[in-house]
Amino acid sequence: MKLARGPLPRWAEILLLPLINIALAFLVVGIIVRIIGVDPFHALDRLVLGAVGSPESIGYTLYYATNFIFTGLAVAVAFHGGLFNIGGEGQAYIGGLGCGLAILALDRYLPGWLMAPIAIAAAALFGAAWAAVPAWLQAWRGSHIVITTIMFNFVASALMVYLLVNVLIAPGSMTPQSRNFEPSGELPALPGSALNLSILLALACCVLMWLFLWHTRWGYALRAMGHNPEAAHYAGTDLKRMTLLGMCLSGALAGFVGVNELMGVHHRIVLDFPAGYGFAGIAVALMGRNHPVGVVLAALLFGALQQGGAELAFDEPRITREMVVVIQGLVILFSGALEHLPRPWLAVLLPRRG
Repeated sequence: MKLARGPLPRWAEILLLPLINIALAFLVVGIIVRIIGVDPFHALDRLVLGAVGSPESIGYTLYYATNFIFTGLAVAVAFHGGLFNIGGEGQAYIGGLGCGLAILALDRYLPGWLMAPIAIAAAALFGAAWAAVPAWLQAWRGSHIVITTIMFNFVASALMVYLLVNVLIAPGSMTPQSRNFEPSGELPALPGSALNLSILLALACCVLMWLFLWHTRWGYALRAMGHNPEAAHYAGTDLKRMTLLGMCLSGALAGFVGVNELMGVHHRIVLDFPAGYGFAGIAVALMGRNHPVGVVLAALLFGALQQGGAELAFDEPRITREMVVVIQGLVILFSGALEHLPRPWLAVLLPRRG
């Protein structure tokens, strides 16, 4: 008997379906962990304790979640406009460059209360500028946004290597990194943890994104373009300018990863600080249904997996860091490619009324 895919109640669509997908992912993970000779319940216990078992663990979980919020929001904004932004990694990289350059130029002259907003604005500006080029190429030259944003990730990485090796490297240093920031270029952090004030910036971005998308004319036009570009065009929306706007907002949000990493943790410009957050943001946005609240919840899950997985790999030698990546990959698989796997059965059990 073939089950038809029918509509679900909204609460099931938003809450129950993602939870079932996550449970299926962890079921498969448990089978794999059992095969390699580790008790799945012991591994789960270590994972949970590593993520939320102490104030320090919670701090690191929230620190990782902050980056996932930024990149998840970046992908979600573009999704609402029908734009598949794969370039969050590069935009975070260049946003961090802008943040770091502003600090290196001004941290010896400005107090912290003035340095922080300038650095945050620079991160947003550089991230938006890096995203604006693929947006322009699609809107005015017909290039595909997926291809150009992917390629710009590699360009950003090569540019950062060149700058840190040949231009920004600290005098006398053998490591490709800039000089340390002055105290005015650092964000206050929780003692013993990487969690810093950029988490407040992430939450503010969630509120501002919600207001923009659902309570402004531009947000409505962006969502209309994502649902039906032809109808939006006939309604008077300038699709080229809206493409540019959506991608610039997306790039600015991704650029804030540099604020969390450079101002909050490293206190200098370093290589590879995005660490895959731009790509994971795609899964965060998908799992969060491109809504700010959903993005926050999905970011917390991925932050817990990042922190708890590190502790699990440390406590259990048979579970390596690569195994933690497999866990994250399975969550992405069931939340993305296999998202609709439980839908037919749920549609039978929970028929939508009205």
